[in-house]
Amino acid sequence: MTPPLDPAGGVLARHQAALNDGTFLIQRCGGCRKAVYFPRALCPHCGHGELAFEAPQGTGTVYAATTVRRKAEAGGDVNVSLVDLDEGVRLMSRVEGVPCSDVRIGQRVKARVVQQNGQGVVVFDLLVGEGAKA
Repeated sequence: MTPPLDPAGGVLARHQAALNDGTFLIQRCGGCRKAVYFPRALCPHCGHGELAFEAPQGTGTVYAATTVRRKAEAGGDVNVSLVDLDEGVRLMSRVEGVPCSDVRIGQRVKARVVQQNGQGVVVFDLLVGEGAKA
């Protein structure tokens, strides 16, 4: 029998529990000091096993964006974006609060946690004003 990928209390479970509580966390390697996301047990950069959770600033830049077309009864179109956090990690999420067609590469965004189907997930909002400059 194969062991579960994330036993109770494992790194993914701890990460999801933080999201469920409304807190977005990334990891920082104790060896090379690079940021890591999605959470894992070993650093993908140097193989070190000491990864600590930390709260990122949450600001970043849209690296890529696309629109997934859905019927209105299925919730309508949804944006899917790759976002480069200022800490140096890239994650897939969505930009909310604007039409899908308004999301552009290079825009500055800020992360927040929302509840979706009973679990916390990271989404982004466009930054406006001074914080919107790359």
